[in-house]
Amino acid sequence: MSKKTFKKQQWQAGTLLYPVPVVLVSVGATPQEHNIVTVAWTGTICSDPALCYISLRKSRHSHAIVMKNKEFVINLTNENLAFATDWCGVKSGRDVNKFAAMQLTPQPASMVQAPLIGEAPLSIECRVQQVMELGTHDMFIAEVLCVQADERFIDPVTQSFDMRKAQLITYSHGNYYSLGEQIGKFGWTVQKRKHS
Repeated sequence: MSKKTFKKQQWQAGTLLYPVPVVLVSVGATPQEHNIVTVAWTGTICSDPALCYISLRKSRHSHAIVMKNKEFVINLTNENLAFATDWCGVKSGRDVNKFAAMQLTPQPASMVQAPLIGEAPLSIECRVQQVMELGTHDMFIAEVLCVQADERFIDPVTQSFDMRKAQLITYSHGNYYSLGEQIGKFGWTVQKRKHS
């Protein structure tokens, strides 16, 4: 039996692990310090304890704020927040109040001093456990203290977060995308079929 051959091009090493989440990270212990930074280098790194990370360049205004307070909130983004997501990524909090400019609501968090973004469908309150200097970016490894879910996107029957209804967005190689159709669920490949 002959094996198929697939033509591949070899490229230089780079960050082409796409798509990735694109989130708005809110920081600051006081209203004067509050800021928002758009982050695509983020993700889950452990389930128990619940740990996640964000990676920021030292030059970013929010970097110093996170270093000082050791807290931040990861706010998931959706189609309604797409403009603000891009804008907050290209503007600096040194020059502009991003909450005011984008008409976003800084809402008190329950376990950190950094604010939630009220309009975000899901907000993850985090406390920094470790900072790793990696090169262009510093990685902030953080414990997840709690998650705040917008009740508009909670399924009343299953009480689960409805990602489709929330219209979450993702980032891929310089572009923003909405999520596509569901094609399966965890374990569907080995799930026993019900006989009728």
